[in-house]
Amino acid sequence: MASKMKAKIRALLLLFVLAGTCLARQEPVSDNVITDQVAIRLSSDQVVKGGGLKVDVKDGVVTLSGQVDEPKAKTRAEKLTRKVKGVKQVINNLTIRK
Repeated sequence: MASKMKAKIRALLLLFVLAGTCLARQEPVSDNVITDQVAIRLSSDQVVKGGGLKVDVKDGVVTLSGQVDEPKAKTRAEKLTRKVKGVKQVINNLTIRK
């Protein structure tokens, strides 16, 4: 009797583990969504002021290009971009205006 109960408990635990694994898997974020999210973050940031920056995304790799006013804006743009869900790598080709 006890062995049947243990088998049921093991089966339930296995079911919960498998269900949790399936639920933990998330659909990859599309490049278009990443592009939009990065553009929103950059354009709304007071340091970056990134409304005129170009954001290209290919397979989660984001390339930033354009000009910013100061070095800290370049660094901040990269930091903000890295925080966007789905970003795998950032190539920061931003230049500083002279």
